[in-house]
Amino acid sequence: MNRRLALLLFALLTVSPLLAQEEMVFETDTLLVAPKKGMINDYSLIGVNFGPTISRMFFNPNVKQDWLYNPYYMSVTYIKNMKMFGFLPYFGFQVGLAYGHEGYRFVENKETGYIHTIEGATEARIDVFEIPFLLHGHVDGQHFKVMLNAGPYVAYRNSITRTGQRVPESLVNNFADSDYRWDYGVYGGIGFALIFDPVELHFNAMGHAWSWGSLYAPDSTPSEYNKYYYRYAYPLDINFTAGIYFQLGKRTGRTSRQLKKEAFKIVYGDEEDYRQDR
Repeated sequence: MNRRLALLLFALLTVSPLLAQEEMVFETDTLLVAPKKGMINDYSLIGVNFGPTISRMFFNPNVKQDWLYNPYYMSVTYIKNMKMFGFLPYFGFQVGLAYGHEGYRFVENKETGYIHTIEGATEARIDVFEIPFLLHGHVDGQHFKVMLNAGPYVAYRNSITRTGQRVPESLVNNFADSDYRWDYGVYGGIGFALIFDPVELHFNAMGHAWSWGSLYAPDSTPSEYNKYYYRYAYPLDINFTAGIYFQLGKRTGRTSRQLKKEAFKIVYGDEEDYRQDR
């Protein structure tokens, strides 16, 4: 009996560590697999953007024009990344304040030799302040991501400079009574970013995909076109920007809030149980 008991104890002592080791490996593997590697947190960004703008107008009736180049576009932007359904880290929103441009530049119609004018001007540069509120889609890698932004905007036309031989002096740097100062519509575009935590470099091509703020009141002149056309001029502007952004919080890994919550749970248990005990 003593010999059998000794063999049984030896077997238990030999097998138990193996079982315990297997269980620990399983638990360790579970911990490693559970959190998805590289999961993006709900972090925020704030940054500034600079770049040029090219502008033209959707006119009715259609007129011969060329792109108008403006070298300065600037914006300050806040981005908040969020997960849809709690686990899809591809969404967020973006809001900002921008200083941009609208305008037009008419060129000669080679078939007729005619150059269109508005208030005697063949060219006009309009400075605007705008506020876009966009849905921010993004697909992230470790040091790179692609972005898609789209949403409404509202803008105010702050100043205008008209160029042309027949522009009245009173309108060279002033809006006409028939001009509209407010612009609004849909703004959007695509871009990519280079990521060097906690700094990100963003490169975007963004524009007024569809404006509903005409430059002037329709049918506001005695032109013969008013007999046949509903006159309007909606801006089309494209901004090419480079921006530097700073991360407000950790992009990946456990955040300070998560670490504090885990530490609280280790010391006090679940928060509801802690409140009941108190």
